[in-house]
Formats: sequence, C-alpha cells, structure tokens
Amino acid sequence: MVDAAALAARGEPHGTVVVAERQTAGIGRHGHSWHSEARGGLYLSIILRLRLAPSDMPALTMALGLGVQAAVNDHAAVSADLRWPNDVMLNERKLAGILVQAGPEDALIAGIGVNLNQKAFPDELATIATSLAIETGREFAKEEVLNQVVAESVRYGSLLATAGRGEIFRRFERSSSWVRDREVTVDMDDLVIRGRTAGLDANGFLLVATGRGIETIIAGGVRPAPHR
Repeated sequence: MVDAAALAARGEPHGTVVVAERQTAGIGRHGHSWHSEARGGLYLSIILRLRLAPSDMPALTMALGLGVQAAVNDHAAVSADLRWPNDVMLNERKLAGILVQAGPEDALIAGIGVNLNQKAFPDELATIATSLAIETGREFAKEEVLNQVVAESVRYGSLLATAGRGEIFRRFERSSSWVRDREVTVDMDDLVIRGRTAGLDANGFLLVATGRGIETIIAGGVRPAPHR
C-alpha cells in the first residue's frame, strides 16, 4: 500500500494496480498481521479515485468484498461467503481480506490479499484460514485471478459511487450468511459481545441482538459463537 500511495501522490489514475510477489509487513484491520507466503498468495493495492464521502468508507470496504467474492466465485467455481466487514470466507475459513486507507491527492488505497495457491498454513492459522488451492485441489494462474479481482473491485467501487451505499448494503446482506440470524461473538478491545446478527444499519454498521437489546458494532472481530 505504501508504493501505491507514492504512485497516487504522483497523480497515477483511478484503477492503477501495484502487485507484490510477497509482503514483508502485510497488515489487516486494527494493525493485525496478515500471513503472506511467498508465491502462494495474491497481494495487491488499487488506487481508487471515487467521489465518496468519509461516511462511505464502510460501504467501500464492503463493495470491494463483493468484488473479490464475485471474482473468486466466477474464476474458481466456488461459493465464497462474506463476513462483515472485510473478510471473504470459504467453508468457514478466511480466504481473502480487504483494507482501505486514505491516500494522497484525494485517492483511496485498497489493499487486497487473496489466499491463492498455499498448500498449508502455520498451526495457529490452519483452522481459520484457507486457500483456493486447498479448497479445490488445483492451482491458479495469478495473472488471471488478478485481472478478475481488479475488474470486479473497480466495478463495485463505481457502483457505490453511482448507486449509493444503500445498494451496496443490500447486496452485501444478500451475499453474506453472517449479517442476519447468525450467532456470533464480537471482540471489541476489552469487551466481548455475544448475540445474533440482525442486519446492517444505515451506515453499514453491524447490528447484534443481545439479551440487553440491539448493539451497534462499529468495529470489532466477528467470530462464530462457541457451542454451549
């Protein structure tokens, strides 16, 4: 994302892509690390120049998730899921993640990581992460997946700019098993909330019904609720 930001500062246009063979400092939300195996994954940043308000940033993250989901489903003939707000899931394990940051010259930088051809993950990730190769038993050409991911990401970003965030939220709800009627726990710093998801509010924040009422989740790690 640093290289993409430098290109944005030089005025590179909407849709410019930076691809890394490997990340040495991959990050996720809240500064969490992103496992970035050499040659196994697809790691890219896209410069986006869209007319969006700051309040549209949650919707942009979800729009890009829809784009990545559409790309991998079409290319690999799988049925990926979306976990609010920025994870693409396959068979209940994380396949891809998205992070959006403000860049220079009114640009937005979208960082996308897709687990593509990894055959295995470290022990601490083996139960929560997966790759297209693990799930399908075949390898994928990076350039072909890259082209599709970029095209769909740009398309859904443009849809947000033209149709508004309400359309993105509706599509996200239809494409995610996590947004409604899912028992979850949400880790928010020192607070853990448990309840059943109840949709998105007008800002794209997750609603969770608990014994105390409806909680609005602005940020947090959403996980399946453990069985009692």
